[in-house]
Amino acid sequence: MVSLKALVAVLMLAASGLAPAQQTLLNSSYDVAREFYKDYNAAFVANYKKTTGKDVKIDQAHGGSSAQARAVADGLDADVVTMNTTTDIEFLAEKGVVAKDWAKRFPDNAAPTTSTMLFLVRNGNPKAIKDWDDLVRPGVQVVVVNPKTGGNGRYAYLAAWGYVKKKGGTDAQAQEFLSKIYKNVPVLARGGRDATTAFLQRNTGDVLITFESEVESVNKEFGADKVDVVYPSISIMAENPVAVVERTVAKKGTAELARAYLQYLYSEEGQEIAAKHAIRPRSPVVLRKYAATFQPIKLFTVQELFGSLGEAQKVHFNDGGQFDKIYMVK
Repeated sequence: MVSLKALVAVLMLAASGLAPAQQTLLNSSYDVAREFYKDYNAAFVANYKKTTGKDVKIDQAHGGSSAQARAVADGLDADVVTMNTTTDIEFLAEKGVVAKDWAKRFPDNAAPTTSTMLFLVRNGNPKAIKDWDDLVRPGVQVVVVNPKTGGNGRYAYLAAWGYVKKKGGTDAQAQEFLSKIYKNVPVLARGGRDATTAFLQRNTGDVLITFESEVESVNKEFGADKVDVVYPSISIMAENPVAVVERTVAKKGTAELARAYLQYLYSEEGQEIAAKHAIRPRSPVVLRKYAATFQPIKLFTVQELFGSLGEAQKVHFNDGGQFDKIYMVK
């Protein structure tokens, strides 16, 4: 029988906030990573329990990468952010929400995985779309994310621009090429999942420009016979950066859990789960194991052609930038 003294001690401990309780972590992430993190979270919870004996709960928030970053900046209490573009985390660093040196807190510039942009076309590829040049043809409707609201859209834009540049074109020729593509865009999607929904559920467009990782989600949700995958001759390497939200973990006392959650992305199991969802792992061993999933493609980096995503943001995506000039013409 529990003594009154012991009971009072337990109640006092609970009132002080020191009683052991299940910690909850919120990951604010981009649309296309939805299915990946569903599986990753289950693996992390099991591993954390095994290694620490502690139970944890992981909640998710998904949307366009930039929209999610703004939500966190505006007060969404995410413990970690897992984005598809470094500019969204740099934005949070400028706001003092994540550490200024966030890119040095984890390996590979705090980007445990990468992806690239490819095309999804309707089964049988009725418009015979094979490369970027086909997206400017009259009568071809292109579904793409608004680069103002999602990293998916920014990488699609930069991949098309880089395609022209890598073939020896000038910036003026790239601008003209992008202008023709966006004239074939019936409506800009808010995020990657919104774009996929428009393409497959609302039957909008002939081709969807999206991350390689979206292929797996589409096949699972809509069936493997709904789309064909087209790898363009040239595309961009997209890094998927992560960071601890210092503002939130300081308030909730979840810093250790948040770091462990992100660090586990680099583990063999974390990398394997990424590969199963068609997200390119950093691990050479896992990448070789899934060579059939990740087709060879000529990739260029953001740094190679644009200096950095921050520079690309200023030139192309800030208000009054190249994208506004191109899309306002429509």
